Amino acid sequence: MLDTALKFLADEVNVHLQKRTGSNLGKATLCSMADDTGKWTVPKDGIGVSLVNIEEERVLRAQVPERVYVNGHHVALQPELKLNLHVLFSAYFPANYDHALRYISHVLTFFQAHPSFTSDEYPGLGPHIEKLSLEMLGYGPEQLNQMWAYLGARYLPSVVYRIRMVVLQDVEPYGIGTPITAIETALHDK
Repeated sequence: MLDTALKFLADEVNVHLQKRTGSNLGKATLCSMADDTGKWTVPKDGIGVSLVNIEEERVLRAQVPERVYVNGHHVALQPELKLNLHVLFSAYFPANYDHALRYISHVLTFFQAHPSFTSDEYPGLGPHIEKLSLEMLGYGPEQLNQMWAYLGARYLPSVVYRIRMVVLQDVEPYGIGTPITAIETALHDK
């Protein structure tokens, strides 16, 4: 599910970049920022799309199991896990810093014009993701330094978005029972 959401966003950014630039330069690719040795894994002259944090959406957290009726049985499923993803879009243009800035600008304007995506409007989102909403996060210099340090890479022109709400639910039931088909009441005389 996480891969589907991020791949969808990268594909949508690529469609936008193709329209704006008319070239395949600056293609957005799902990738980590750096390998174990600290070398870039973001494709040269491209935009890296990297998951940098996952947080649970606690405000809208369901507390009780979901109960559904499947093949004549009541099935209990664990409550949905609602997540917010922090996704980093970084431009790696080692020979052209101005290109990096231009492509990050394209990412910014794209998400300004498209702050949310629904499966009704965007069939590529898939049936399991109802809606994605994006919010740009502003990190200060210290937070940026810490983020790039734990990513194991040097700073690139970039922007971080919080993507709400990726919903995961395990389809493996934790309880199965037969349905109640009749209710009998007994009257007691005293």
